[in-house]
Amino acid sequence: MTNEKMKRRLASALEKTAPDDVNGVLSRCEVRKGTVISMTTRKPTKKRWPALVAACLAVMLLCGAGLFYQQTNAVASVVSLDVNPSIELKVNRSEKVLVCTPLNDDAKAVLADMGNGADLRGAKLDVAVNAIVGSLVRNGYLSSISSAIMISVEDKDTARAEKLQRELTSAVDDVLQTSASRASVLTQTLTQDAEREQQARENNISTGKAALVNRVLSINPSLKFAELAALSVEELKDLAEAGAPAMPIGKDKALAIAVAEFGKENSAEILYSEVDPELDESPAHYEVEITSRSGEEIEYKIDAYTGAVLEIKREMADDEEPEGQPSKPEQPGAAQNIGYAKVKSIALSHAGVDADTVYDMNVKLDVENGVVIYEVEFKSGNMEYDYEIDAASGIILKYEAELDD
Repeated sequence: MTNEKMKRRLASALEKTAPDDVNGVLSRCEVRKGTVISMTTRKPTKKRWPALVAACLAVMLLCGAGLFYQQTNAVASVVSLDVNPSIELKVNRSEKVLVCTPLNDDAKAVLADMGNGADLRGAKLDVAVNAIVGSLVRNGYLSSISSAIMISVEDKDTARAEKLQRELTSAVDDVLQTSASRASVLTQTLTQDAEREQQARENNISTGKAALVNRVLSINPSLKFAELAALSVEELKDLAEAGAPAMPIGKDKALAIAVAEFGKENSAEILYSEVDPELDESPAHYEVEITSRSGEEIEYKIDAYTGAVLEIKREMADDEEPEGQPSKPEQPGAAQNIGYAKVKSIALSHAGVDADTVYDMNVKLDVENGVVIYEVEFKSGNMEYDYEIDAASGIILKYEAELDD
């Protein structure tokens, strides 16, 4: 079969398979002319899971942030420091201070250079306690051998409370040793007690001191809470150890009695005074030491319950030298020894401090290179002063002023 014949057969087969029916097709289409065929466009389905995941993550972040805020700002422990000043610190689980509150006027004086406690917010608890105890020492609250500071830790978690108690006791001991303070440290752990908290609020004391007052009341229920709350920690401690036989007159009353007695002998103004309770001794008494501007030092023993003056002891008079101190040698053309009162006045005037703000005053005679001098040491505020003054002329030979560490 030739190629030409093959082409003709293929064309004939194609015509039979797909006939030419264009006109028929068009006529059938005219029947549907004008008919609207509805067409629905199917939108692609959006994938919603990324949005859901993002929302879940946002919720988780908010919950996490809320939990972190709650843990950071929630009070986990309440720590109180009591001498006569009462100071309360609320701390979180991380042992950071949330708030530091002075509970009485003495406490406000102690926290005066710390923004009344506001500057301690956010500080680690041990750092805050070190600062407070240092200020207590500088302000003379822990200077006597009978002084006592009480550390109380209130926490629902007993183990955490005991841990804090041990840590704070060690920290306070270190500060006291560094400052050569002879004060004792009392500690206690407490659980929450609504009645005790109310007693503390009503009497402007800490819950720790309220617990100590209640201890005394358990020994002698006839005493009154409000009167006991006005006593210092050292008085309450001694009173409890002595069996709390009666209500003592208090440090302020003992000082007033001594001042009145001092006035009978010497009308000079008082330069310095200190009161130490000895309620656990027999007879129970207050030792009151008064130093006048003239240099006279007198110690009074006042009955702790009756207020009677039991003993008066003269430690040093204006015209007397302390026992054991070298006598002033004769110097050609030298004036008389200017005396303790004068040398104190010279030092205070040069330092520019008021006598009422001075504590830990110490004056003694010494001889250096054949020259009699006075060595004067004292503290005021957060400063410590040291002077060497010529005993004959009153000339300041040497002085130092530095921050009291």
